[in-house]
Amino acid sequence: MKRRQLLQASASLLGSLAAGGQWARAQTDPSPGGSLEFTPGSSAQGLQLTWLHHSCVLFEGEGKRFLVNPFRPAGCTAGYPPPRVAADLVLLSSRLLDEGALDVVPGNPKVLFQPGDYLIDGIRVQGVRMPRGPRFGLNVGWRWRMGGIDIVHLGGALQPIGREQSILLSRPDLLLVPVGGGPKNYDPKAAKAAIEALQPKLVIPTMYRTAAAEESQCELLPLEAFLRLFPPAVAQPALSNPLLLSAQALPRQGMAILYFEQ
Repeated sequence: MKRRQLLQASASLLGSLAAGGQWARAQTDPSPGGSLEFTPGSSAQGLQLTWLHHSCVLFEGEGKRFLVNPFRPAGCTAGYPPPRVAADLVLLSSRLLDEGALDVVPGNPKVLFQPGDYLIDGIRVQGVRMPRGPRFGLNVGWRWRMGGIDIVHLGGALQPIGREQSILLSRPDLLLVPVGGGPKNYDPKAAKAAIEALQPKLVIPTMYRTAAAEESQCELLPLEAFLRLFPPAVAQPALSNPLLLSAQALPRQGMAILYFEQ
């Protein structure tokens, strides 16, 4: 594996990210049987999101490419192709191989894997400590702003949202949250509680069971177990992958769920 630049937390904090900005957002119809409309934006002005399975996502905007949680295919990710995509920065929620496999990433990108506040090529990135217990150690939740969208990726969160996490991670535009349960991730009810605590505008669920999993080595629940906790009008599948998000792609009020069918 090529040498990579591992960045340690800065001694002085840069401060938590602010959501900021005034955006015109698509109206959400909360009535039974209603639908959500996500208007694609321009890649030059918005955020391009590529779902690479499990909790691995490539974010592109402002001329930058951020890759979160590359994995090695095994267990719950056995049937997925390894995410061999180039990136300027790799964010790891842990060093576990389903969310911290650097050996599948080409080139020599910068890498963040510890809590702290960072300034990366003009973009503030905040890593927030989220303990998972002695068996799986520390999880790092990530927050940054790209393409006009305030993003929070919770990685493999397990514990309820505490006061510190609430202060540092609340009210993002976009929240990526694990929903499949198992020994080291939120189960559907805990994921819903985290969503209610953080109050995002748009939610993308991660880390759920699909046909790609090895039967004997995956304890995750399917996505449907999470979606059943919400009214049908709240959720809809993504219509494309990659997906372009802009200011107009965010609900004007309330919360929406956008999921990738696998």
